[in-house]
Amino acid sequence: MIKNIGKLVFFLIVVIVIYFSWIFFGPATNFSEKQKYLYVSTGKTTKEDIMKTITENSLLKHTNWFQWLGNQWKIWPRLRPGKFEISKGASLFSIARKLKNNQQEEVNLVIKKIRTKNDFASLVGKKFETDSTRFLQFISQNDSLKKFALDTNTIMTMVMPNTYSYYWSTTPTQILNKLAAQHRKFWTEERKQKAAQLGLTKEHVYILASIVEEETLQNDEKSTISSVYLNRLKKSMPLGADPTVKFAVGDFTIKRLLFGHINSTAASPYNTYKNKGLPPGPICTPMPVTIDAVLDTKTTEYLFFCAKVNGNGYHAFATNETDHFKNAKAYQQWLNERQIH
Repeated sequence: MIKNIGKLVFFLIVVIVIYFSWIFFGPATNFSEKQKYLYVSTGKTTKEDIMKTITENSLLKHTNWFQWLGNQWKIWPRLRPGKFEISKGASLFSIARKLKNNQQEEVNLVIKKIRTKNDFASLVGKKFETDSTRFLQFISQNDSLKKFALDTNTIMTMVMPNTYSYYWSTTPTQILNKLAAQHRKFWTEERKQKAAQLGLTKEHVYILASIVEEETLQNDEKSTISSVYLNRLKKSMPLGADPTVKFAVGDFTIKRLLFGHINSTAASPYNTYKNKGLPPGPICTPMPVTIDAVLDTKTTEYLFFCAKVNGNGYHAFATNETDHFKNAKAYQQWLNERQIH
């Protein structure tokens, strides 16, 4: 009899061990996707907040046991805001350990071509805890930007196309801090000297590069286009850059710039037909190769350029209005024949 009781007790112990091993070390996720994310928001890091998020998003089975495990490991007082990946089939033990050790997922902010501060804020709002409105307000206030020695017009000159890794809970200041570090790394002494030789500040080089970036995709003609604009600046001529008017209009799909576009945006400082000099800020985030093309501007006497007929994105350059009008007329005729407006 005692022997049988002993076997029964042993069997029950084995069953209990297997059960709890399965509870804590077996698959505990409650979704079919490859992974989901637990977002721990700033100011909402209490046990109640986290368990509510887990329950509302159906992330885990055995939520009571997960809460118990969190209590035993004292996870809740040390939990930090962030984005935590939960892989399909993960165990309660592995998830609890991830939270305890603050093993957050990094968020990659991939910056390619951004044209406006609104676009920048929208990109940030999709990636981070801070929303687009808060970020836009931050980069639209000069007080916020003093530490970067930039203002609301020039803040975008600090944004270098690249991939930047952050945590989801990163603040607007921290986002800009990393961008500023990359900006400082890019602007070597050699590049600064080249800018000075052109009579331009770093910000002016960036602004001019943003116009060149919008003018052509052909890297081998960027320094020539830059020479046109620098020649016009030296002669106190308006830049007459079509992309700046498109920026002022707010429509980058315009294929043929009309007098109506120019006249309707006459009051905008970005209209370089009506205003001399560079606009107050960039019209896009130029690639580093474009900035370098400006810094290495060719020496030419060109004052005009327009798209070539069947030029595959290349341009025809001219030193005088007569030749330019011939080039422009040929291109306009080519557009008309194809009914491009």
